Amino acid sequence: MRLGIFVACFVVVAVLAYVGVLPEAIGKANPLWLLMLAMVVSAPLSLVLLRRQRDEMSVQIAERVGRAKQRLAANRSQEDEVA
Repeated sequence: MRLGIFVACFVVVAVLAYVGVLPEAIGKANPLWLLMLAMVVSAPLSLVLLRRQRDEMSVQIAERVGRAKQRLAANRSQEDEVA
């Protein structure tokens, strides 16, 4: 999704440069500058637009870590009983 946001921003920036909304030095002189500008624009958009997905992923990761800690604790208690 983040790549999609970046591509969309790049297309918008490229169109704006082609139409002449952005200065000539940014638009037609250096395509690398368009990539950098698209990165700068897409980063805050990704933070805002992908917040829900990021929060859901962090909950899933926290649950997995919790289960792994429980398994580790259970394994340690079994080792203590055997020893």
